[in-house]
Amino acid sequence: MKLVKPLFLLFLALTLALFIAGALVSADWFLPAILFTPLALVGTHDLLQTRNAILRNFPLVGHLRYAAEAVSPEIQQYFIERHTDGTPVSENHRNLVYGRSFGEVPTHPFGTELNLYDGRYHGLLHSIYPASVLETPPRVSIGGRDCAQPYRASLLNVSAMSFGALGPTAVQALSAGAKLGEFYVNTGEGSVSDYHLAGGGDLVWQIGTGYFGCRTEEGRFDPELFRKQATDGRIKMIELKLSQGAKPGHGGVLPAEKNTKEIARIRLLQPHTTVNSPPGHREFDDAEGLLRFIARLRDLSGGKPVGFKLCVGVEGELAELCEKMRELGIAPDFITVDGAEGGTGASPLEFTDHVGLPLRIALPMVDRVLRRHGLREEVRIIASGKVLTGFNLLEMLVLGADLCNAARAFMLSLGCIQALRCNKNTCPTGVATMDPRLYKGLVPEEKRHRVANFHKQTLKTLLELSAAAGTSDPREIDSSHFLEPAMVSPGSVC
Repeated sequence: MKLVKPLFLLFLALTLALFIAGALVSADWFLPAILFTPLALVGTHDLLQTRNAILRNFPLVGHLRYAAEAVSPEIQQYFIERHTDGTPVSENHRNLVYGRSFGEVPTHPFGTELNLYDGRYHGLLHSIYPASVLETPPRVSIGGRDCAQPYRASLLNVSAMSFGALGPTAVQALSAGAKLGEFYVNTGEGSVSDYHLAGGGDLVWQIGTGYFGCRTEEGRFDPELFRKQATDGRIKMIELKLSQGAKPGHGGVLPAEKNTKEIARIRLLQPHTTVNSPPGHREFDDAEGLLRFIARLRDLSGGKPVGFKLCVGVEGELAELCEKMRELGIAPDFITVDGAEGGTGASPLEFTDHVGLPLRIALPMVDRVLRRHGLREEVRIIASGKVLTGFNLLEMLVLGADLCNAARAFMLSLGCIQALRCNKNTCPTGVATMDPRLYKGLVPEEKRHRVANFHKQTLKTLLELSAAAGTSDPREIDSSHFLEPAMVSPGSVC
């Protein structure tokens, strides 16, 4: 490596010599000189620039390092990772989603690839007397005593993903698939876009701290703008976002370069300006304020179900909130529990890795606190966080959820290959990009069927798992039907 810089200087001298030979001896020398010139210019720039030490010390050759880094996710995925250890979604699970989205019934050869004795295995305890499989999955009614327009939801729906984070064709395909499969799409905090509406599916309008789609010029909540949008018949529920599993307690930033005229129109912003969403809401700062704001949203929307989404942190705050519900007689129609393992287009790594409770801890906590305060029958719980399979869905129902939302699973059904470029606007499948050269490759008329197929096949598997455990209705499954990880250990193997 010590010879890289001297060798480049020798190459540069050779290129100059070829030009001189072409001028003094024969024009034939100009051709190799011209071919070498681009490399010589790049290397010269590397030598003279001061921002990158690798390129300055290793002109030309240093670019190989960045080229390898650029394709490292693909190398890892295609040549190194095993079927079961890819993250955040393993190859086996990706292939499962792909197969179901094509309407297939994917099978797995030769037995499990999991180590069933590593102390982490958990599974379903089946019955020797299986029940009959339901032909139609049950639905869940959402709406408490103050709700005038309750909604009957599917057990599996599309989690919050904003237009802007997803491209227009992906959003339209998800909404159109939801219409085919009769489930809902959460809009994400980026407001209701034209593409959500064009797809025709049921929508849950999520409102974050930026109040996009219902904000004043100063960024405060605008009740009249909210009323105008919320009373649209295609919007079935309203979700107030308190925090997100992948970055709880962290606000968002919409950079000026991403704040296009279309995004600005939908979110009610000034285009080409940087917009900061604060970590918390400006309309309330305590439990009473939150509940009164929920009641206000319910009234403005014409009595539609209104709830909130959070990543759980402190159990005491949940208890305080429930006490205030009893005191005021105001309760949300649903609570969406987002696990710390939830996905995101972009987040600080410290928040993604170290803030918030995982879903399997938070979900039973919310269920337990609501029951303790006598509120569980009125408030529905929605689980959100890496729900990919029928077994994941069944687990969430057992842990306390009434229904589930999924984001990455539905992205995979659209054709996502887990390229890990969601934050770079270079998604090769056109799912998580606003680059028209890429998102136009995703055809909503085709992909909507894949979205609906995945939903249908996953719920079908859920019902089959439930029947294997001896009950037709998956909502009757409880923890007694599951093998706890502690029951299996290496020492138990003979």
